Formats: sequence, C-alpha cells, structure tokens
Amino acid sequence: MRLISSRNRDFAAIFKAIRMRGRTTDPGINKTVASIIADVAENGDAALFKYTKKFDGFTPTSQTLEVTGKEKRELARRVPANVLDLFALAAKRIEAFHERQASGSWSYSDEDGVKLGQIVRPLGRVGVYCPGGLAFYPSSVLMSAIPAKVAGVPEVVLVTPARQGRIDPMIAAAAGISGVDRIFRIGGAQAIAALAYGTETVPRVDKIVGPGNVYVAVAKKMVFGQVGIDMIAGPSEICIIADNSADPSMIAADLLSQAEHDRMASAVLLTPDKDIARLSRKSLETRLKGLSRGAIARESIRDYGLIVVTADMKEAVQIANEFAPEHLELMVSSPGALIGKIKNAGAVFTGNFTPEAIGDYLAGPSHVLPTGGSARFSSPLGVYDFEKRMSLVSFSRRGLKKYSGAAEMFATLEGLDAHCESVRARFAKKS
Repeated sequence: MRLISSRNRDFAAIFKAIRMRGRTTDPGINKTVASIIADVAENGDAALFKYTKKFDGFTPTSQTLEVTGKEKRELARRVPANVLDLFALAAKRIEAFHERQASGSWSYSDEDGVKLGQIVRPLGRVGVYCPGGLAFYPSSVLMSAIPAKVAGVPEVVLVTPARQGRIDPMIAAAAGISGVDRIFRIGGAQAIAALAYGTETVPRVDKIVGPGNVYVAVAKKMVFGQVGIDMIAGPSEICIIADNSADPSMIAADLLSQAEHDRMASAVLLTPDKDIARLSRKSLETRLKGLSRGAIARESIRDYGLIVVTADMKEAVQIANEFAPEHLELMVSSPGALIGKIKNAGAVFTGNFTPEAIGDYLAGPSHVLPTGGSARFSSPLGVYDFEKRMSLVSFSRRGLKKYSGAAEMFATLEGLDAHCESVRARFAKKS
C-alpha cells in the first residue's frame, strides 16, 4: 500500500486518480445496456425472458418469473433459526432508526386568509435490486426495503438474478422479514428496464433502489427520468482519520474491510503521525495473508489504497472533505471535536469501537450510501427517498386581492398575458 506525504509533489495527482476511479464507463457497456433497455421497453416479457436465459441460464415464463408464496415459505424454512434471528435483530434496529426520519404533512395560514403547506405521501410502488451473482447481500435487502416500508410504500418489489432459476434462501428470508411484497428472479440491466417500463409480468415502479454491478448502475442512470432512482452506486470506499491514540491493527482491519469488496474499492488513511502510518501499513500486510478474499483486497489497496501523512489534523479533515467518502472513520482521541468540521461523508463512524462493518449490518442507518464523492451533494438512503411532496396553496378573496397587483406585474414582465388575465378574472364584473 502506498505511503506518501501530503507535501509530496505527486500527491495531488495520485489522490485525484483515486477520486476519479470508476468515473468513466466503457462505451461498449453503455451501448449494450442501451440496447437491452430499448428491447425490454418495446418487447416486454419476450425480451426479458431472452436476456434472462442468456445471462442467468434458465428460461422463465410468465408463471415462473415471480417467486410464489409457497416457494418463499419453503426457502425461508431452509435458513437456520439463528440466521433468521440475526435478520430479525438487524431489521428491528433498522426500523427503529428510520422511524425517526418519518415526516408528515404540514400547513399554516396568515392573516389574509392564505393557507400554504406541504402534503407528504409515500411512493406507490418501489423496486429493490439485490445482487445475486458472485456475491449476494441479504443485508442490502433489509437496508433498502425497510426504510420504504417505514415510509408507507404499499408495494415493494424485489428483483435479484437467479442462476439456473434458483433464489438464495437467505435473500428470500431477508425479503420476508423486510416486508417485501413480490420477488422476481431477474437481474442485470434487463431487470432495471423491466422495473422502469413494466412488462406483461413485471409491474412498473415509481423508484428503483439498491446496489448492483456496472451494468445495473449504467441502466439506472439511463432510465432516470422515466423512473426515480436512489443514486448511481460506484465502487466502495473508506477513509480513516487517525491520531496517535489509534490502534494500527484496528486501522488495518478496517481498511481491508472495504478493500475486500472489489478491486475498484478504495481504502485511505489520513494521519499526521508517521509512526501510525508506518505501523498501519505493516499490520495491513500481515492481515492480508489470512483473508479469503485476499487477492481482491491486495489488488484494491495496490491500485486505489493510500496512506497519507498530513501536516496536521486540520489538513487531514480538509483532504477527507475533498474525498467525500462513502464511509469516514474518526479514530481519534476526541472525535466530537472533529464532527463539526466534517462536511462531506456518507456515514461517519466515531471512536475506536465503531468499525464501519457494524454499520453494514445492524447499527441502524441504511448502508446504501453515496459513493465516488457524491456525498458532496447526496445522502444515505432513507425514509425521505420513498416519500414525495406536494405543495398546498389556498388563497382567500382578500388574500388574492392583496397580491393580485404583484402577480399581474410578474406576468406582464414575463410576457404571459393569460397568466395576468387569470388573476384579473377573479375580480372582473359579471356581464
């Protein structure tokens, strides 16, 4: 893992390369995804079945595409009781956190009889994507579906790739505990297209959430506008700010917790302490040897890992804010002193006993977080992502009379005569 000083003349270029990783997409992928989306949008089930056979190795029908209630129950029975208890514990904590995010409609009136407000309603139907290829994540089902149900979404539809038509029992169990209403054995760009446009079998949804591979990410980007999406998820990342109170072994363990995700993941340590930097690097090499996904982690830290010795803690915070990481750990003696200075991060983990991994599973907040620096302008998945807001406007005669002149003036300035007349009509004498 590279160790460099922030004052090194190559630092800016190295850091930029890490921040920009994953920003460009192979034109061939874009072309493939666009073709799949257009085909599913136009030909519905026929196209969906074709791509499912091609990529997942089984030929579905309108009767077999959806997982039946009986099959869900049979799959859940194959999951050990202790795993079901684990999912239930996580679900309880996720629900408790997100219930505090729920908002309601509101209104107020002024002295002129004008009533203004906001009407909050849940989305009608939401699609959740769950990976099911090389890796599967029942935790992502819990983290995506539970906030939707807390928001009051009536129907949550889960899609997940099913190799040879088989759904993983743990995905089905997590879906049941999360309140998922329907499960379809489809994945990839074709699943995103089906959710966005609807087919004869798959219902059209209002919003698509959940992580996926590059084909899924590109597809979500392409269908945005036709349907809502949570975010364009990129490779995972962690940034740790540490002082001399931190344990290098813990730092190394947490850096690797993200590096093992995939080869494009990034793990960055920022510290003004040279000894912490050196010892963390040494511990990381030791810990790498025992990892089942060591090859992936090693490639990740080689290409996108970085240990930076900063001038001071202030500079460490500045670099972290520029990075805007998905996960930010503050492994310092007084994390509270830094919280007010942190401006950009998907989630902030404070203290030596808050590893990012606890947030992945059952801390409570959704682990679906902005990546690739998008924490500068976006937020973790939450109840607010499954709500829509409508403005409420009600003027009395007195209120409209008071502001009619100003409204007419605006309409005149913008050359919209009919706007002006629609206000005047309220006070015109009846013929």
